[in-house]
Amino acid sequence: MTLRTLAAACGAALLCQFAVSPTVFAAGAPDHWVSAWATALQPIPQQADLPPLYRAPEVAGRTVRQIVYPTLSGRSARIHLSNEYGKTPLVIEGLWIARSTGGAAASPSGGARVTFGGKGAVSIPAGGELDSDPIGVDIAEGAPYAISAYMGPEQRIVAWHRVSSQVNYVSAPGNHAEDASAAAFRGRFTQYVWVTGLSVEAVAPTAAVAAIGDSITDGMRSSLNQNRRWPDALARRLASSSDHSTAIVNLGISGNRLLSDSQCYGDALARRFERDVLARPGVKTAILLIGINDINFASMPQRSGLDCDSPHTAVTAADLIAGYQRVIAAAHRSGVKVFGATLTPASLPAERESIRLAVNQWIRSSRVFDGIVDFDAALRDPAQADRLQRGFDSGDHIHPSDAGYTAMAQAVPLEAVVNSTRR
Repeated sequence: MTLRTLAAACGAALLCQFAVSPTVFAAGAPDHWVSAWATALQPIPQQADLPPLYRAPEVAGRTVRQIVYPTLSGRSARIHLSNEYGKTPLVIEGLWIARSTGGAAASPSGGARVTFGGKGAVSIPAGGELDSDPIGVDIAEGAPYAISAYMGPEQRIVAWHRVSSQVNYVSAPGNHAEDASAAAFRGRFTQYVWVTGLSVEAVAPTAAVAAIGDSITDGMRSSLNQNRRWPDALARRLASSSDHSTAIVNLGISGNRLLSDSQCYGDALARRFERDVLARPGVKTAILLIGINDINFASMPQRSGLDCDSPHTAVTAADLIAGYQRVIAAAHRSGVKVFGATLTPASLPAERESIRLAVNQWIRSSRVFDGIVDFDAALRDPAQADRLQRGFDSGDHIHPSDAGYTAMAQAVPLEAVVNSTRR
């Protein structure tokens, strides 16, 4: 448990009890945990008449079943819960993990009850987060797992990871956490909620690489339920190389910016980096791809009602470079290496394209990063360098296709990234 988590926990009597439990402190738990799956939360805009994309499902007194794909194997796991943007306690009456067998169905055997300080129910105060007790469950890299939470009678969703590229499920009223059948899970949604990490007990030098950025890391426009984001393809590339000691976790948020917060797209990456990367167990290296939204959003039209692109802050290459330097400095203070990724082609007007090119030149030449991933070179059209190659374009001229995301994974200098986690 982090100090921040402990302080939040002591805001409620129940969690103060947990704080003195040996299963919560590192002294009573295995000493080498590594993130095997993770996601980053963003607040849901709190205003009337939200468009359908921002309306969360009803979960009070129901069971929420989410499907995750760990990228590291282990015999013991922990689940991390977050109430980061909550205004009221997050109440979960029961939590269960089991192997997914497709859709909302789960394996009837091999599952496990998840506890917190030995108790099945948990209440996490507003702003708090908490790791579960170690769970005796076999985790196999690349396999799907269903994490099922029976929610409190007044629980509502105020934060999520909006673009999961994964169908998740909500049941009819009642506790269906241990149901193997999919029958009760008629509701569907494509976000992640509350569960923000799954870590496994591992033997050193096992470590995790965090991919962090915006929608291009998040996998926007990749195939639903197919794990075709570039971090997924990188995890498969690692597995095929027989490296089973390096996990890849995806902490991209669609619409995210390096320098500006958004009521829709989350905290600025420079501000969320410590929480979303440095606080993750076992993360030794980050791959940073961010900045295209900072360049673009100043030119987006202002909208009445919900304006997700606000603030429409203009940035220069120097502004972005200063932001990268702050992220690198924070990472190095924690002993984490950072690989800088070049910004991919986005068919930008000349003025914005000049900023992208200047940023990419700095990333390639500054020697400030611990390594470089040249996604721009991997995806650009040789004849028109400001555009994606046709086969790598999902159709909107910004986000790669599945083939484009695969090409991005192939562009990662695998040996250098893996070696960076071992030092």
